[in-house]
Amino acid sequence: MAIPPSPILRAARRWLEYIPAIGVTRSRLMFVSHSDFSDIAPTQYDQGYEWLREAGLLEKGDPTSSASHRLFDAAILSGQPFWLRDADDLIGNPDDLPEDAIQAARTLNIDAEEAFSRISSIWKKVDTEERARIGAAGEAALVDLLLSTTSAQVEHVAAWSDAHGYDISAITPELELHLEVKSTTRRGKTKHYLSRNEYEVMRRDPAWRLVSVHLDKDLNISRVGTVKNTFFKAAAPQDASPFARWDSAHFVIPDSEIENGIGEFSNCGISDAPEHLRHILFGTIAHD
Repeated sequence: MAIPPSPILRAARRWLEYIPAIGVTRSRLMFVSHSDFSDIAPTQYDQGYEWLREAGLLEKGDPTSSASHRLFDAAILSGQPFWLRDADDLIGNPDDLPEDAIQAARTLNIDAEEAFSRISSIWKKVDTEERARIGAAGEAALVDLLLSTTSAQVEHVAAWSDAHGYDISAITPELELHLEVKSTTRRGKTKHYLSRNEYEVMRRDPAWRLVSVHLDKDLNISRVGTVKNTFFKAAAPQDASPFARWDSAHFVIPDSEIENGIGEFSNCGISDAPEHLRHILFGTIAHD
């Protein structure tokens, strides 16, 4: 689904303006019979109404938000344009707005600064929800991979508390690791958020490892990597004042700082585990 074209957005705005005052039936009759509204075709009015229904905007609206703002936000969210997922990289200022967003903003009389601000807020909402979904899938997938490929005692501690500063504990007679799992379906740059609690646990706990899990479109693990702790210690922000401290940081991680697999588990691998899973977890070279 794309961002609705201008006639549909203009029709939708008219519906929102007139329905509270005169209702749906009288509004429709006025739109199709009065010359003041003939710039939009009857079928486009119908499409505008149907889009409002699907977007949930025919329900009672937010009194603190204008109709234009509600319509713009819904157009971006329901349209899910291809650039929204990477808006943090692609749209750094109002001049970077994509043409479809610019056109929607103009139709709704929203200036570029406001459109940029609203898209930034929308992206944060979408990104937070997506990271939660992908994160949960990555943690569960890594637990399954560890159980099927190693002899370690595995506990998904994040399933009952997020206070540990890591997600999974894995213990063997010779080894204990505390794994903070960061998952992504994106290709290209590896980017992960680290909370202050996770960072402080990393500094204190020699068993802490950040595991970067790449998932395919079906949320199956395609690659596992371990990020060097020294990278976070060198790259993390520094608190410049006793009156403020960073709480979460966004790291772009170079490939040189990521080791394939979790090699420390290779000595406790299950010998009859599927070879492709052993390759993913241990970072070994798969055989043909």
